Amino acid sequence: MRGVDAQSRKPPPYSTTTPPPTGPTGSAAPTGPTRPTAAVLAGRLAVPAGVLAAVAGAFAYVGRVDPNEPGHYPVCPLLRFTGIYCPGCGGLRSAHAFVHGDVLTALHANAPAVAGFLGFAVLWTVWVVRAARGRPLRIDLGPVHLWTLGALLLLFTVVRNLPFGGWLLP
Repeated sequence: MRGVDAQSRKPPPYSTTTPPPTGPTGSAAPTGPTRPTAAVLAGRLAVPAGVLAAVAGAFAYVGRVDPNEPGHYPVCPLLRFTGIYCPGCGGLRSAHAFVHGDVLTALHANAPAVAGFLGFAVLWTVWVVRAARGRPLRIDLGPVHLWTLGALLLLFTVVRNLPFGGWLLP
């Protein structure tokens, strides 16, 4: 070889002259996926656990402090100044009833809120499973999904404020 010292050349790793690394028993090292350690798994689940703790704390507070009694929570500004029920009106009463297991009262107070509670539970579960597997949570809502959700909330708001939509009032 010209210009290159034969001693300075190293064979490429895992070539035919270099054996593959071995494990403690002398067998070939495992090449498949390994299970994460407890510390890695705890790190992956820290944020979902924190979010669950915050949501559970909020639900515990609303479950303990009854929103049906005046003076505990602020009044909806839209309802106070215009007399129009917004899509969130009745959400605290719905959460209070939901915490106490009264699903029918929760649905009567604010049906979209109950759908949101259940949607959060499903989304959080998917998040935990994906985080435990080391994958990010991906929510790919397109414009059609967002416009549909907005239209449904607008329709709910309009119907609950019309005379025949009184059954949707909190």
